[in-house]
Amino acid sequence: MTNRPVCAVVGVGPGNGAALARRFDREGYAVALLARREDYSSQVASELTEARAFACDVGDPASVERAFAAIREQLGPPEVVVYNAGTGMFGGFDKATAKDFEDAWRVNTLGAFVVAKQVVPAMEQAGKGALIFIGATASRRGTARTVAFAPAKAAQRSFAEALARQYGPKGIHVALIVIDGVVDLERTRKMMPDKPDEFFVKPDDVAGTAAMLVAQPRSAWTFELEARPFGETW
Repeated sequence: MTNRPVCAVVGVGPGNGAALARRFDREGYAVALLARREDYSSQVASELTEARAFACDVGDPASVERAFAAIREQLGPPEVVVYNAGTGMFGGFDKATAKDFEDAWRVNTLGAFVVAKQVVPAMEQAGKGALIFIGATASRRGTARTVAFAPAKAAQRSFAEALARQYGPKGIHVALIVIDGVVDLERTRKMMPDKPDEFFVKPDDVAGTAAMLVAQPRSAWTFELEARPFGETW
């Protein structure tokens, strides 16, 4: 157990996940870093003040249950959860498979549901807590290349909204960050070598936005917030 409040970051990779973990460490939280494999998340955890890595496959409810049981035992019940897990196949309907469609739903939507099941009861009992979902513009519109991705993100957004309406009055702040842009990663830089630095969404800035939402006073809560580079067309 820890004397710090606990923040669980679900979906820790070298982009938003790692930035979120580092930001909430600086905000004074003990951080639980959840990812399917612990190699990278363990490395990030070792750099933080008080943090531990946990293996978790969000598409498997039993794996989520085991991970959060371990978090509660080793750190305590999370007061903040940032759901950053996401996946999707980008291509037209003729290229997409049923597995692509189901995989996106499992990670983006089912995972969000089963994680919430693990943390909301304790938050409700405490009368406080925050659940921040990292969303995408695809939640608002389907395009030819997001046929297997947009439906999952739209379902995630609807789930978050329903959760906010039920539990906001009970003191739990549920919010969605809609990322409209390309996240700054090594692989996206390689895919788009001609794009200037300001084209990309910076993970540290996304993390700062999440921390701002968690710190918002109850009289002025935000549910949905868009995060896009200043030059992005929208």
